[in-house]
Amino acid sequence: MFSLLCGFLYLGALISAQPDDGKRYICRAVPISGDAGCPVTLLPDLSVGGQEEELRNTVMQLRETILQQKETISKQLGTINELTTKLSLCAAATTDRKYGKGASWGKDKQNTMGDVPTDPNDSIDSLGKTMQGLKERLENLEQQQMRANLSGASFPSELRDLLQRRLGELEKQLLKKVSSLEQEKSQLSNATAAYRLKTESTLNALVERISELEKGGGDFKSPEQFKLSLPQRTNYLYGRITKTLPEMYAFTLCMWIKSSASPGVGTPFSYGVPGQANEIVLIEWGNNPIELLINDKVAQLPLEVRDGKWHHICISWTTRDGQWEAYQDGEKLGTGDNLAAWHPIKAGGVIILGQEQDVVGGRFDAGQAFVGELSQVNIWDRVLKPVEIQSMANCSSYLAGNVISWLSSNVEVFGRGASKRPLEICQERLPNF
Repeated sequence: MFSLLCGFLYLGALISAQPDDGKRYICRAVPISGDAGCPVTLLPDLSVGGQEEELRNTVMQLRETILQQKETISKQLGTINELTTKLSLCAAATTDRKYGKGASWGKDKQNTMGDVPTDPNDSIDSLGKTMQGLKERLENLEQQQMRANLSGASFPSELRDLLQRRLGELEKQLLKKVSSLEQEKSQLSNATAAYRLKTESTLNALVERISELEKGGGDFKSPEQFKLSLPQRTNYLYGRITKTLPEMYAFTLCMWIKSSASPGVGTPFSYGVPGQANEIVLIEWGNNPIELLINDKVAQLPLEVRDGKWHHICISWTTRDGQWEAYQDGEKLGTGDNLAAWHPIKAGGVIILGQEQDVVGGRFDAGQAFVGELSQVNIWDRVLKPVEIQSMANCSSYLAGNVISWLSSNVEVFGRGASKRPLEICQERLPNF
């Protein structure tokens, strides 16, 4: 026991004799026979322990960041593959639509009532929405990349460069596709609007004809089976069509005409507008041939109708180069151009049958009056095909005008002696009947 007490005293003396260097020692009992110079165990520095804990936390945070970035990179690669696939599908859909594959509105269709093309706006809007979705996905990718850069974790250089290149390529492709789709949509919208107007015009003509049929057509078998009779050359016998013309850039005028008047049959048709009484005129006066006037410009037509028989005549014209064609009894007898070229037919005028207008709707000259009979005066806002004209001339079919149709309710008669009478059947009107 005395030896143990001496050991403690000796150790205390050693400790008190040494300067305080911040270290701490642990003392323990040793056997008497043991080494009096017992080994000293140093306590770890408290500041060193704090650094070790901080390093451990940093390592864990880095590990979590690396795992998150790995997951983000994986998602971005998947998204890039998905975007590439969708762009390929969009490109394939655009190519198919361009060449008419897989879409009924890409094919040429006849403008018939039973064959109305599908409105392409739904398909274009759907593709537009897809493009918008792809843009949003790209923006999300860019934001994720920015957040990754701010977090301090760096992508592998090769993967980062690849991602940036793919993002740039995708953005260029999207802009190109969107521009192409917008241009195509604009073209389709224009075509659809023109088709809609044409369809509405046809429907209006059909509704008008059906209404006349429901009324019974008065004293006639059908609304168009009547003729306008103007037996004398005066300035007060004439017919007036109650409807007017719209602005037109082309037209076809057809009618059945019968006259034996001499010299010249007069003026079977005239259309005058404010400022131009001779907007459209068909006239034969004196010993001159039949003339077509458009905006007071003249073309002579090779037509002969003064034999007292029924003849079917059609005159077509287009503002493009002022081209015109003249048909008699289904046969094309003459063509020409430079007749009021690039002049649009003005709207809102007055149509007179049997008189030439010196002012709109009046001031008629008896020397230019028509003598004879007229029937089925129809006007279209397009150039009819030769087969359509032939079918009317040989009694195969009857086509009502989509702008002016020959209906009893559309024709007013003025002057004592002028009248509307039942029309002979078509076969009896043929020249060789």
